[in-house]
Order: sequence, then structure tokens, then C-alpha cells
Amino acid sequence: MARLLVTGAAGFIGANFVHYWLARYPDDRLVVLDLLTYAGNRASLAAAEGDPRFRFVQGDINDEALVGQLLREERLDTIVNFAAESHVDRSIHGPDPFVQTNIVGTHSLLKAAKAVWLDASFGGRPHRFHHVSTDEVYGSLASADPAFTESTPYAPNSPYSASKAAADHLVRAYHHTYGLQVTTSNCSNNYGPYQFPEKLIPLVLLNILHGKALPIYGDGENIRDWLYVEDHCQGIERVLNKGRAGEVYNIGGNNEWTNIEIVRLICRLMDERFAADPGLRRRFPESPAGEGKGAAGLITFVTDRPGHDRRYAINASKISAELGYQPQETFESGIARTVDWYLANEPWWRAVMDGSYRQWLETQYGG
Repeated sequence: MARLLVTGAAGFIGANFVHYWLARYPDDRLVVLDLLTYAGNRASLAAAEGDPRFRFVQGDINDEALVGQLLREERLDTIVNFAAESHVDRSIHGPDPFVQTNIVGTHSLLKAAKAVWLDASFGGRPHRFHHVSTDEVYGSLASADPAFTESTPYAPNSPYSASKAAADHLVRAYHHTYGLQVTTSNCSNNYGPYQFPEKLIPLVLLNILHGKALPIYGDGENIRDWLYVEDHCQGIERVLNKGRAGEVYNIGGNNEWTNIEIVRLICRLMDERFAADPGLRRRFPESPAGEGKGAAGLITFVTDRPGHDRRYAINASKISAELGYQPQETFESGIARTVDWYLANEPWWRAVMDGSYRQWLETQYGG
């Protein structure tokens, strides 16, 4: 029986991980820690509320005393660190929170883990600190370059990716210096249920429903490797259960798509959903898809953002060979599941879209 502290669990990937783990490990205990900043949504954890195996704590990963208290009183043996500021655009406009959360916050978690698991009188017991990182720490690839491997030199190009790279180095250092049992995973772009709508896929989905422009940076030919969020959770599960301490594992979806290809695919899927379901036309009268006009007519090319990486691609052969990992979803199947989830969960995203987020969206993309 494992006892996990899951940080950032009210965010997109963290919430999906909580649901994934509770469904598969009936004897495990999950304590989740989240500060509930703008991208943290407790409603994403509603299905876990009331489960005796689940405890929610609102708090900051920078609060080393709180983290230490939770590790001791709950006798936790595993930390899975999802807590992070993650939106590149926000890091460009205001990098300070990224430094504070992604670097200082990760260091606070490491210090608390070391104090309880290694330094305390009951220290030395089996434990694992798993750090969730990103492929963006490796920089950008040209079209013909081989995909990122775990030995690719770091070359972060945004304040976000630089802060994640620094955190990765701290995690590695705590293993090699102090013997903390750590693992790190670097994943490709995630998509799926509960994703905050500042990211490309939910932004496009919701803008189609509201008849708003679909903003595409530059020429739309930037390439990303896309990973369905449940496949990411499966990869982390395999690292926690079988991964070697001190190792890094890349988790990818084997799905390279240009941004414009993704947007056109979502437009086609939304057109098909509206054509098949007259109820959608009544629910979303502003959508061109409900008027027989293709959603692709909303595509609008906007000025590229500074330092926009051209291509990311993950080589996941290490985790596949060592731990037997294989993604279960193709991009076509995963994006269809994602479209259907957003159409079926309007109350969730309506609540997210209220207030400060709507104001930010209008500032960035003209409403």
C-alpha cells in the first residue's frame, strides 16, 4: 500500500492523475496539496471528494513546514510533483511566479522530503520523489532533427522552460548529493479532460462554441508531440512502480502535429458534432458550426510570440524498453474523446470561464 502526496492536484494533469490512481489502487492513500491559484480548480477533483482514501489540503509547496507536517502525520512515502506554473505566454509577460513556484517551490519540497525521509529519526525507509517536467527543457528542433532523448542537452528558450530546467537539476542534485530516491519524467504536450482553457486545444474548442476567433501564432507550422493525459498518467504509474531511482524517463505520444493541422481537425470534428446533434445548435447559437458554416472560418493568424520553439518531439524508447510503456490513444481517438468531454461538461468550463480568466482571454485575443 502506497501513501502519496500529489502536489498541484487541482490542475489539469494532477487531477487526471488523482482519478487514474484512485480507480486502480483501492488500498492506497492520496493526500493532495494545491494552492488553488487561477489554474487550480477544486471542481476537477469533485469525483474524489468523500472518498476516505482522499484528503485535500489547500496550501503552498513553498510552505516547507506544512509539507513536512503532512509527510509525517500521514506517513507518506511518495511525492508526485505536478505543481507548476506552465503557460509559456504568461511566463513571457510575468516570469516571477514561474521562478517562485517551479524553482523555489520544488526546492522546498525537496528539503521537506530530505528532512523527513533521510534526516529524521525514522528516516531511511523506502520512498520516492517523482518530479513531472516537460520536453520544453530540451529547446527546439529543426524539421529533420531526431527526437529528444533523455541525454539531449538542455536548452530552454522561455522563462517557463528555464524554470522547469532548473527544477530538474535540483531534483537530480538531491539524488546524487543526498541519496534522495528521485525520478523525473519529461512529457510532451498533454491534452484531455479538465485542461484550463488558455491552452491551445480547449481554447479552440470553446472559441468555436462562442463564435470567437481561433488565434494561430505565426504560420501555424509549429510542431508538437501530443500525449493524451491518461496515457501520461499511465507513464508516471510505470515510473513509480518500476522506474530506477535517479533516472529520467521521456513520456511521449508518438503524435507529431502542426498547430494548424490540429485546429483544422478540431474544426472538422466540431462541424460533425453539430451536424449530428441539433441540440448543440440550440445550446451554442453563436457557433458558426450550428449555422452550416465551417468552424474553420474562425481561424485567424496572429503575430508569433517571442522565442516560439519550432518543434518538439519525444523519443520514448527508454520507457518503452525498460518499463513496457505504450500510449493507448492515437491523436485521432484522444482528440475525439476530448471534444466529447468538453461538450458533455459545460458546467465545469462555464465556471472556469467566469471572471478573471475571461478578462485575460479578451486582453490576449481580443475577445
